[in-house]
Amino acid sequence: MTRVLRLQRDAHASNAFHYGETAHADVVASLANIGTAPAAAATERLLDSFEVHHVVVVGIAGGIDPALRIGELVVPEVVIDWSSGREYRPTSIGPVPARGGLITSDQLLYEEQTLAGLIRRGVVAVDMETAAVAAVCERRSVPWSVFRAVSDRAADAAVIDAGVMTMINPDGSARPRAVLRYLVSRPHRIPHLVRLGRGSRNAARTAAAAAGRALT
Repeated sequence: MTRVLRLQRDAHASNAFHYGETAHADVVASLANIGTAPAAAATERLLDSFEVHHVVVVGIAGGIDPALRIGELVVPEVVIDWSSGREYRPTSIGPVPARGGLITSDQLLYEEQTLAGLIRRGVVAVDMETAAVAAVCERRSVPWSVFRAVSDRAADAAVIDAGVMTMINPDGSARPRAVLRYLVSRPHRIPHLVRLGRGSRNAARTAAAAAGRALT
């Protein structure tokens, strides 16, 4: 997102915000970090630091709808908090019509029966932050929108396992030593992780480009 909108970090500031502007608005960006609690805290910090008129969530998601391809954009009609069941309705911006549901959970792996139930409910993808951001925004009466793209399939246990989360920092960056330990013990998973990395990069670019078009 910082590259799409050419956002710059203030070299003299002690925070992690990036700044820029479009033809219509000033823009400030911040990492939400992985998980519902960090995402909520990051949103509170953003809203406490700036006069924000609209929050846009941008990132990757696990695909649930079998029709969704890796890298495909997800603009949901509704975002569901897995733990509470509460539903949040994003504000539609940009030319892409909203479709389906996005469920937010700190859970990484899902059983086939659970995924089948989500598909029947119209859920197309899963992430780990959006509902938490939405809850903060709605409590503070700030409109919000979301652009995600599919990096992997939630049902693909060959690509995702619990060990994946040990290799990344809270902001999603890799932990080199942890990656090395993981691969030494599971060398057969190298092709799967390469595929996951490629899917994540493509999805991030897709989501950022869609959000950039909506904001410019």
